[in-house]
Amino acid sequence: MNTIKVTIKDRVALITLNRGRSNALNREMITELNDMFRNIASDNNISGVIVTGQEQFFSAGLDLIELYNYTEEEAASFWHLFLEFVATITAFKKPFVAAINGHSPAGGCVIALAADYRIMAEGKSIIGLNEVPVGIIVPNSIFQLYAFWLGQAKASRSLLEGRLYSPEEALADGLVDEVVNPAGILTAAERRIRKYMAMERNTWEQSKLNIRRELIAAANADHSAELELMLQQWWSPTTRSILKTIIDNLQKK
Repeated sequence: MNTIKVTIKDRVALITLNRGRSNALNREMITELNDMFRNIASDNNISGVIVTGQEQFFSAGLDLIELYNYTEEEAASFWHLFLEFVATITAFKKPFVAAINGHSPAGGCVIALAADYRIMAEGKSIIGLNEVPVGIIVPNSIFQLYAFWLGQAKASRSLLEGRLYSPEEALADGLVDEVVNPAGILTAAERRIRKYMAMERNTWEQSKLNIRRELIAAANADHSAELELMLQQWWSPTTRSILKTIIDNLQKK
């Protein structure tokens, strides 16, 4: 694995996002994460998962530099893969805790939204779905995850504004469940996941799947028409111009 690191300790898998400074999500990383969650789902020796990042980033979201240069066929294939990954983590039945150690906008936020519990480090990091100002149409399955935690009205406003939350704001609105000192984030994550793991396994997992029934259905629905609209917008001159400006700014840093 080139983009993630996985360690197992007492039946808990710690997945560390490990792709450069910002952990930007590209095809390889999404594929490795998707495969890892599927493998863990069927591994009876692993009872829970913690996902974290490194340094100042959980994940900066999709790798726009790589995606910008995709052909139409490659772009369509990538978005299908990404939504397949969202479906995988939404339906993941074992305990899943996100230890959000740093910035987590857009795609990084999506990974966190699929978790059962989100712990964010104190500081100046941001989290949220900011795709709309970038010119990317957010799929329904992802919006439903957002609304599951924030509520429909608050999620709608936040999505359409492209709002990015500070840790304290995210805690107040229910986007994260706990804010801790960065040094203690993995300790807090392990404490929470072992609390879930201490319960009767089948009861806990089936209850999670029951609670998420509508989310899972949305994630596994036919996305063809939705993706067609997304891709039309992706290739529109307006969105391409916005993306080019963002990429130019990123490459100057």
